[in-house]
Amino acid sequence: MFIPVGAVEATITIYFNDQAITARTGETLAACLLRAEISAFRTTPVTGSARLPYCMIGHCFDCLVEVNGIGNRQACLQIVEDGMRVTPQQGVASIEWGV
Repeated sequence: MFIPVGAVEATITIYFNDQAITARTGETLAACLLRAEISAFRTTPVTGSARLPYCMIGHCFDCLVEVNGIGNRQACLQIVEDGMRVTPQQGVASIEWGV
């Protein structure tokens, strides 16, 4: 009934807080992290509450993470790449202005 749209086997590696996680080519970062049973993607700026993906279509922003040092990345819209480094976003993303 259902046909996979990406690879069935996890053949690439991403890192969440330096923990190696196998990922499937073509899958979203949110799907990969949920499959790996990650318990929180970010914390809220006001209360510090832990959040996980909710809508999985880019509307709610509960899945914000930092990817390769860049904050405010929506994990539900980000396709995994081999060697990607991901960390939970703690509150508001820091923005560095500069050169």
